[in-house]
Amino acid sequence: MNRALRIVLRAGSLLFALLALAVYGFFFSERPPNQTDPETLQGDGSALNYCDLAALKGDGLLAQDIAKGNTPGCRYDRFPAPILAACTEPLVPDAVDMRGLWQGVDGAHVGHVERIEQCGARVVVTSSGLIHDSGPNSTGGLTTNDTEGAVMFMLGDREYCPRTSAEMVWNQGVLDFHVFGWGPVVVRRYLENDQLVWEYADGTTTRMTRICRLPEDQKVPKARGPRIRLL
Repeated sequence: MNRALRIVLRAGSLLFALLALAVYGFFFSERPPNQTDPETLQGDGSALNYCDLAALKGDGLLAQDIAKGNTPGCRYDRFPAPILAACTEPLVPDAVDMRGLWQGVDGAHVGHVERIEQCGARVVVTSSGLIHDSGPNSTGGLTTNDTEGAVMFMLGDREYCPRTSAEMVWNQGVLDFHVFGWGPVVVRRYLENDQLVWEYADGTTTRMTRICRLPEDQKVPKARGPRIRLL
């Protein structure tokens, strides 16, 4: 009985340690310095016509010449200017051109709006307060390193939010998001006729259509999830 109890206690201690490590990594691990060009964050991405796409002729900057985009803090407070505005590197052979502004019209996230930028092997998804930037850049790794765009709790005046990291990989026309860059696929995006399909790991699917202008109610990101003040 004592031996069985010791095994249970050790297993419980190990589980607690793993849970504590996960919580630390999810909320408290140190974020990398935000390398996003300040002019990008201060710019007004809501004033652009996203049906007017630039030609990727290779006469401008390469993806690797432009600083990585990071979500500022837990979320941006205004829709930023495009990260890859100056990049004209042609898309890599396996990539499908999904560039533009998309809005959910059917499925789990009707009304959801996201901007997709592409250049070379790089893809940037901007939506709901967050910036997912994956691929070659001048300041950081290939994987995204940002948040879920939501403040989960506060300690004093400091906000804490869930961390995320993923690498976007093209797989026969499908853009797969691999968690941490080496983990399983958690998100898939692909074109189907004139719609962009977004599949999430929880089994939900959202179908989006292209729009030219950011809707007025999307200029400032809406709060996502509960906000709990601990102190």
